[in-house]
Amino acid sequence: MRAVLGLALFALLWGHPATAHELRPGFLEITEIGPARYEVRFKVPARGDLRLRMHPRFPADCANAEDARTEHSGDAFIDRFIIACPSSLTDREIVIDGLARTFTDVVTRVALADGSVQTVRLTPDQPYFTIARAPSWVETARTYFLLGVQHILEGIDHLMFVLALLLLIRERWMLVKTITAFTLAHSITLAAAALGWAEAAQAPVEAVVALSIVFTAAEIPRQRLRQQADLANAAPWIVAFAFGLLHGFGFGGALKEIGLPQSDVPLALLTFNLGVEAGQLLFVIAVLALRASLDRLLALKLAFFREVLAYLIGSLAATWFIQRVVAMA
Repeated sequence: MRAVLGLALFALLWGHPATAHELRPGFLEITEIGPARYEVRFKVPARGDLRLRMHPRFPADCANAEDARTEHSGDAFIDRFIIACPSSLTDREIVIDGLARTFTDVVTRVALADGSVQTVRLTPDQPYFTIARAPSWVETARTYFLLGVQHILEGIDHLMFVLALLLLIRERWMLVKTITAFTLAHSITLAAAALGWAEAAQAPVEAVVALSIVFTAAEIPRQRLRQQADLANAAPWIVAFAFGLLHGFGFGGALKEIGLPQSDVPLALLTFNLGVEAGQLLFVIAVLALRASLDRLLALKLAFFREVLAYLIGSLAATWFIQRVVAMA
């Protein structure tokens, strides 16, 4: 049973892409530049030269006022064009054709001439929205909160680091302090990176994030061998804080990539971070609940799994590290 569970976890994680902290929704920005004239910027996720087949559809009486310009930037294509409509787009519906056939989202930001800004997250289940006459701040908060939750739950390397901390730390109070320190640290650098106050190249950050997981996983089997506690065991919250600063650059770079609504930067930043923390808390609760289930229902102790999981997590993170270093070459 132990071997089966361990191999199942390893197979699941091994099959996950090595890119981490990767928040790659599409991004549609509509800016009113004149009476019923709108500048449109549409960023479409891509893999190499292959872009997702989706595009925004405006009301039938709107038409392009100039030819679209397309540029290829990293892992996305960016279309820019201007549309003209007989009347305002307020209270009218915009659709992202092709979104329903994908597994991504599209963050949409509409800035009207009166200064009002609307931010909406479109999904394959709901690829349309109506431009509001008086947008509510609640919609912006909801959009960025859900993006934060989505990002952390899809950030497999961040979750593996948290799992390694849960395996490393056995005292409940120390675990609370360590997770709190990690949260505080990555909140600081998330904000700094997203606001442009600090900058770190994403590729090296992702490589060192993988290395931080290797370091933490390696401490788990070493606990049994050492006679005196070192920093990772005596004060793991310090180590978690240091690595949290690094992980925050990954979060912040991803948030900066999709953009912040300029009129609601503090709100969007706060709710995105709250979403990250909510997703992280859900993961911690799920792991602790699984541990309790193994103890009570199967009469198995986590101690039997700790070192096996540590080696699996460390091996996977080492693979990510090598892949990311090679990708930078």
